[in-house]
Amino acid sequence: MGEPDLEELRAWSEQVATFFASMAGWPPITGRVLGWLMVCDPAEQSAADIVEATGASRASLTSTMRMLVASGMVRRLTRAGGRTTYFRIDDNAWSQVLRQRFQLVAAFAKITGDGVQLLGEGSPRSARVRAAHDIFRWFDQEIEPLWRRYEAGR
Repeated sequence: MGEPDLEELRAWSEQVATFFASMAGWPPITGRVLGWLMVCDPAEQSAADIVEATGASRASLTSTMRMLVASGMVRRLTRAGGRTTYFRIDDNAWSQVLRQRFQLVAAFAKITGDGVQLLGEGSPRSARVRAAHDIFRWFDQEIEPLWRRYEAGR
């Protein structure tokens, strides 16, 4: 299997864009840029590089990069003596972002636990809160062993 050409890389980036647009409601350009930064070479890309590869406008790229940097998926960097800002996805970005997302599970398990304490047992509304608490608590308890296995296997 040879190296993919530019059009194949753009097509794959479009699949990433379509996935995140349908699953997370992201604007297509955000997923397109994320996909591009996953497969580009070199790994560090300037705004001009990204605009050329994705067809994004400078204005939409600015807001897209701000969102991706704030989310922790993309890191902004400069080179010594240079004025250009580059963007890259670090190899551990996905695990860091997923760990942050799973911390939300623990936080919501705490909130639903407080709700169970507040409402007690036996009412329809307490059953709804209990059902949410049960699933979030279960995932919270299962996630840490998953992370330990993942880290051990790296």
